[in-house]
Amino acid sequence: MHVVLGANGRAGGEAAYALIKRGEAVRVVLRRKEQGEKWIALGAEISVANIEDADAMADALKGASGAFLLNPPPVSGDPYARTEELGAALADAARRARLPKAVVQSSIGAQHASGTGVIATLNRFEALLDGVAPATAFLRSGYFVETWSEVAETVMSESVLPTFLEPSQKIPMVSTIDVGRAAAAVLCEDWTGKRVVELGGPKDWSADDVAAAFAEVLGRPVKSMLVPPEQRATLLAEEGVPAEVADALLGMYVGIANGLFMRQNDREYRRGTISLTAAIERVIATVKPAGRSSSAE
Repeated sequence: MHVVLGANGRAGGEAAYALIKRGEAVRVVLRRKEQGEKWIALGAEISVANIEDADAMADALKGASGAFLLNPPPVSGDPYARTEELGAALADAARRARLPKAVVQSSIGAQHASGTGVIATLNRFEALLDGVAPATAFLRSGYFVETWSEVAETVMSESVLPTFLEPSQKIPMVSTIDVGRAAAAVLCEDWTGKRVVELGGPKDWSADDVAAAFAEVLGRPVKSMLVPPEQRATLLAEEGVPAEVADALLGMYVGIANGLFMRQNDREYRRGTISLTAAIERVIATVKPAGRSSSAE
């Protein structure tokens, strides 16, 4: 039985789907029982628990052969303080449940303790969960292609791709489909000790490449547009992003621009199979162009 956290999110959902497709027994951990209908229909078990509740999480992890663990994206408060609290609670729960195997979602660039904004929270998350199970793997993924869905409405209505990334800078990006498949694959492998598995797409991509993929799918030109650094905090504030979260997110883009979002040459590295065009096609299929969005990636 594999336990999956964050099943209603991007990475967790794809990990659960991939495990089910492999014929594995899956238990998804959700905040509310009513969120579980689709998973029950797919044959998964449901456990209701708050990830910050060590007692409830220990119960959810009991009897598992392995688990996919993650630090959910911050939505409010201090992301760094929240990581400390959540990581400590989750580590306590895993040890109390005697979890034998863990795959922990992380990010490329998490080797850096500072200078990477919100990614630095995953450096700390890795430290808190290091050794949480006899077999522990940290899955450091590239920039999620599906994150571009946050500006897809703007692309579709204006043929412009707003970006906080320097348009020509290629970085590791990956579809969350590949993230889920990689997580499932590692969970089903046998090993002991600590592993760091870095994951990217078939090749590294830039914002210009993303714009070209949108253009291919939409059948018309799309141009990337760099949002100046001095305008970014205002844009995030207009989108309702709290100041502490915005600071962490903006710090990530500074780290990327400074070349810190890079693989480590001595780490295990895998590439997924989902093309950029296929991932963007899926993004467009899930977006209804109901007006302009001003957020940027």
